[in-house]
Amino acid sequence: MVNAGNMNGSGNLMDFLDEPFPDVGTYEDFHTIDWLREKSRDTDRHRKITNKSKESIWEFIKSLLDAWSGWVVMLLIGLLAGTLAGVIDLAVDWMTDLKEGVCLSAFWYSHEQCCWTFNETSFEDRDKCPQWQKWSELLVNQSEGASAYILNYFLYILWALLFAFLAVSLVRVFAPYACGSGIPEIKTILSGFIIRGYLGKWTLLIKTVTLVLVVSSGLSLGKEGPLVHVACCCGNFFSSLFSKYSKNEGKRREVLSAAAAAGVSVAFGAPIGGVLFSLEEVSYYFPLKTLWRSFFAALVAAFTLRSINPFGNSRLVLFYVEYHTPWYMAELFPFILLGVFGGLWGTLFIRCNIAWCRRRKTTKLGKYPVLEVIVVTAITAIIAFPNPYTRRSTSELISELFNDCGALESSQLCDYINDPNMTRPVDDIPDRPAGIGVYMAMWQLALALVFKIIITIFTFGMKIPSGLFIPSMAVGAIAGRIVGIGVEQLAYHHHDWIIFRNWCRPGADCVTPGLYAMVGAAACLGGVTRMTVSLVVIMFELTGGLEYIVPLMAAAVTSKWVADAFGKEGIYEAHIHLNGYPFLDVKDEFTHRTLATDVMRPRRGEPPLSVLTQDSMTVEDVETLIKETDYNGFPVVVSKDSERLIGFAQRRELILAIKNARQRQDGVVSNSIIYFTEEPPEVPANSPHPLKLRRILNLSPFTVTDHTPMETVVDIFRKLGLRQCLVTRSGRLLGIITKKDVLRHMAQMANQDPESIMFN
Repeated sequence: MVNAGNMNGSGNLMDFLDEPFPDVGTYEDFHTIDWLREKSRDTDRHRKITNKSKESIWEFIKSLLDAWSGWVVMLLIGLLAGTLAGVIDLAVDWMTDLKEGVCLSAFWYSHEQCCWTFNETSFEDRDKCPQWQKWSELLVNQSEGASAYILNYFLYILWALLFAFLAVSLVRVFAPYACGSGIPEIKTILSGFIIRGYLGKWTLLIKTVTLVLVVSSGLSLGKEGPLVHVACCCGNFFSSLFSKYSKNEGKRREVLSAAAAAGVSVAFGAPIGGVLFSLEEVSYYFPLKTLWRSFFAALVAAFTLRSINPFGNSRLVLFYVEYHTPWYMAELFPFILLGVFGGLWGTLFIRCNIAWCRRRKTTKLGKYPVLEVIVVTAITAIIAFPNPYTRRSTSELISELFNDCGALESSQLCDYINDPNMTRPVDDIPDRPAGIGVYMAMWQLALALVFKIIITIFTFGMKIPSGLFIPSMAVGAIAGRIVGIGVEQLAYHHHDWIIFRNWCRPGADCVTPGLYAMVGAAACLGGVTRMTVSLVVIMFELTGGLEYIVPLMAAAVTSKWVADAFGKEGIYEAHIHLNGYPFLDVKDEFTHRTLATDVMRPRRGEPPLSVLTQDSMTVEDVETLIKETDYNGFPVVVSKDSERLIGFAQRRELILAIKNARQRQDGVVSNSIIYFTEEPPEVPANSPHPLKLRRILNLSPFTVTDHTPMETVVDIFRKLGLRQCLVTRSGRLLGIITKKDVLRHMAQMANQDPESIMFN
């Protein structure tokens, strides 16, 4: 027996771990967080602050500051996200115009700003002013003719290639995580996965700069998806300034959910749509408190962007429109047809894009990201320049397609044959026969539609920031405008048909082609992303037209039904699966009749489960076990014979605890006994000090019995965000099920490759 004095002397040393030490509770890269543990840690922290607040005024003030820190973070996120979005919009506007010409009075002005600052510009000639010169006028003093066209064409391609090359080089050298849309990874991060550096400062800086470059290059991509990533980087940066969020991964994800809402708010000028997007599409855990904070962050972001006023029209987006005519019941049929088109386009796009991205991953193509971007940019610029609808920025194209033809419109799409006797107010121009310009525009739009459909498949997923919202909306808007003009002309020439007779009298303004473009845009975006509620809200916030909610809802629901008939996955879920991220989708249903015993490890024929005993293993034994295995943690049992479960110890915390003990506690050597019990084990007098590690032990690990249906296990993993779950029978440990095991089993049941789940 050891003498009592010796035991008491070492007791104080052995309990040193009752004080927290650095890095305990943190996670390694490409690991999943333990939501239950993070929640209980936050509850403990909150309880401690509440108890302390009663001790003194200073502690009470500190507790108030802690309570307000969440709102302060939201305010900062909103301000920074709104500012960055405004700067990006202004820079894109200028650099897109730079491909075609330059402003002589101030080179930093875009075409529109240049001409509006020139005093002698008339409204009709607002796009032509002496201060703005095309490159051909500046270099060879010619504005018309073949040589001028060829020079402008050549410089357009050259600028596009320069912007794209700069963007892909910056991403490759400084921030490889700045590529792509960012939404699949953010969905995975919000579900509890750790990707260090994905929301870092370098990623934020490079993504902001390269986003301007790629959108200006004229590639078929948008800035809306990447703006969500940018806003989440802002959220991550500000949450690291407050210990409440920086030390708790679960709380940090609440901030990131709100940041995603702010990102959509500034991308579309739709604060409520942003909150719903975060709730419906991105977030995994979304408590009511996060809903309010998301709303506040989205409001601040929208207000900041409105203060910057990047488009000069006091609106938050370029394609804000107002329609003056109502829609009629008979028009629901073409709206639903556009919904079907959107669903089919979504299915086609997802299948082709995933096939191409898989090819990029598995062949030599993936080794040459710079070359791929250059080739796609060159093809895009060469084909885009001759067609006026593909030459301009995609946002401007959507803006023109959404527009209603007023009396002051100079667009080709508004080249109708006017009735010379017409004396009506400006807002209510009757339906008219299409002129030659409209037919010309229809052909150009049809070619633009084919081009956009094909080129977007190859553009999305390259090693540059690339959003999918704007190209999808462009495809739908082009298709919608073509259908709208078709219905309008049909109603004009056949107003005596039974479907038109009730609502379309001669001389009335019955059909608004711009509305069809808007409905088509919503249908295609819904087909690709499978959004419904948030999509409709974003679209009506964009257009300010509450009375058009029914057409938008009809198109969004139809496109989702049609797309879901071919496959349940949206584009973001498809990319998550392609990259092998451990994401348990709440929307997936598990209906197979398997049991926990079928999935748990070890299986028959495999070596027994690696476990720790509560008071009989030495430091050397534990270090050897850690070295020989790569498991994230180890169950702790009474003894290897009884296998009665005590708790669960995380690998990272074991390593840190032993390392800390060796540094701070004398007498801890390789043959020191590690114990997880309240009382130390009895050891001979001359043996080294034992090491108490009870503090790092999780005494309430989640357990299920071996006959629990896998349907229930999957539900538990989803709803509680578990990392692992232990399988027992009558208190005896049988095995373990990790999140990765669940995902592999689900893939196997769906006849997919279970090894595609790559990450821990």
